[in-house]
Amino acid sequence: MKLKNQTVFVTGGAGFIGSALVRELLREGCRVVVYDNFVSGDMANLEEVRTQVEIIKGDVCDPNFTARLAAFKPNALFHLAAEPYIPGAFDRPRHFFEVNAVGTLNVMLACVETGIKRVLYYSSSEVYGTAKRIPMDEEHPTCPHSTYAASKLAADRLCYTLHHEQGLPVIIFRQFNVYGPRETHPYVIPELITQLSRGNTVQLGNIEARRDLTYVDDAVHGAVRLMKCDDAVGQVINLGSGSDWSVAELAHALGKFFGRKRIDITIDRARLRPLDVDRLCCDSTKIRQMIGWGPQTSLFAGLKKTIEWHERNGKRWIWETKMGPEEQIWREGKKKGVVTPAGQSDHPASTRTRQSATLG
Repeated sequence: MKLKNQTVFVTGGAGFIGSALVRELLREGCRVVVYDNFVSGDMANLEEVRTQVEIIKGDVCDPNFTARLAAFKPNALFHLAAEPYIPGAFDRPRHFFEVNAVGTLNVMLACVETGIKRVLYYSSSEVYGTAKRIPMDEEHPTCPHSTYAASKLAADRLCYTLHHEQGLPVIIFRQFNVYGPRETHPYVIPELITQLSRGNTVQLGNIEARRDLTYVDDAVHGAVRLMKCDDAVGQVINLGSGSDWSVAELAHALGKFFGRKRIDITIDRARLRPLDVDRLCCDSTKIRQMIGWGPQTSLFAGLKKTIEWHERNGKRWIWETKMGPEEQIWREGKKKGVVTPAGQSDHPASTRTRQSATLG
């Protein structure tokens, strides 16, 4: 499938990966429509390209989504819109499932009804749970360790069944962890950059957890090439670097960029997850054979680019300055000393909601 001069619809296009994907699509010569509710995504992520794209504020759970999609007559759709930050699911499981699973069903049925030629659904490596074998290929057993992961797997399987039942021309894209500029949540790399820019002491959770990390520009380049591949339709396809790093190793690697001779790591038990994923390491054989993709940016080169972006942008991340409605509730509850036990409420008043330095 050719994308040049075609209309491409991107749900979640103002987010971290979404905004990088938008730039890649513009380089491809596409007409891009960004659809985002701007809760975690932000217009700042599209700052220098906003005049080159059409931006629509909306929700994937909107019952009128089909009509909104049909108005643009897109040829292809990338579905990234989701509740992505795992700790948030501990206190809002219903909301996460509604957005990530039911919202995806809404989007996919709209794609069937409007006759879109191709869809790429952003699933997640989290659907696998902790690695049972290394590296992890697409046949690795799935065993979600969080409500977030369960909601992503539900959507993943919905896409699969809709492909067979309704003829949905979908690619199920299991992306392993991504890092780079414009991160919208306090995942481990942006959190470490923030802490290490201020001193040599860092507060972390599970420092032995290991993740496969791909620089964001490499990741979206792979996604766009995959969208153009006819043989990918109906397939589950991984994307990752094939190497994994522990949180402790990342802390020491990043410390070198800041000239820290010694890194003091403090374990903050509030950052530990109820059921963590110990290790993720991708087998990218399938995508390599299908489209010849491989990472072009080494971890150290990618970290350097990310730090340089952070410094050019006031040493601030969007998640440090943007207070969405969920964060507002959490902060107000904390100030008042209100602690709601996780699982008893579907709002983020619990102090467990905002756990920084999480892996994904």
